Amino acid sequence: MNSRVGIVNERYCYREETHLTVHKTSVFFPGDGFIVYDPHGHLLFRFDSYGPDSGPKDELVLMDAAGKCLLTLSRKKPSLHRRWEGFVGERKGDEGPVFSVHRSSIIGRSSVVVEVYGDKDEEYHIEGSYTQRCCTIYKSLPESSSREATAEIKRKVDPSTHVKLGKDVFALHLKPGFDGAFAMGLVLILDQMYGDNADADAPEVGPTPEDSSP
Repeated sequence: MNSRVGIVNERYCYREETHLTVHKTSVFFPGDGFIVYDPHGHLLFRFDSYGPDSGPKDELVLMDAAGKCLLTLSRKKPSLHRRWEGFVGERKGDEGPVFSVHRSSIIGRSSVVVEVYGDKDEEYHIEGSYTQRCCTIYKSLPESSSREATAEIKRKVDPSTHVKLGKDVFALHLKPGFDGAFAMGLVLILDQMYGDNADADAPEVGPTPEDSSP
């Protein structure tokens, strides 16, 4: 994938495959937010939830390292498909979403569908198990009735012991040109949809790809 797709911000579309490190944590309450580092260990994104309540939220804000709002994610209510909408920057009443996310079906195993709006509408599908930190974001290619992987969520492995780390630390692998801020926004939505309840994936998430990490 060579084209740069700045769905949220082209600044986060890397020319080479890039592996980000995601920590599910917070300086306020453990397991309460997210911080994301680039391959050089520099803080890239953050999401803070100011309180101990870990229940479902109706609005999420993805920020850059300086605390600037990059993306606002809003839950649609009521919605049987668990629909979310994404707005670039702070949400304004007169501006529509740049993308939406929803389950492909309200019953049985289903993938998560992402519709991107704009001059060139695009569609993505997320398959796998978020609770196990093992899923893939695919871009649909209507002209060829096929798809390509654009990003992956994977468990991290300790290089010295070759042991998988806990699920609170995982990797977000970006293919060249794919918007890292957009990908992290999808991670935040998946976390709200499925959280860390292992049973949630059984009826709700599509086919689980095999984790080939050593």
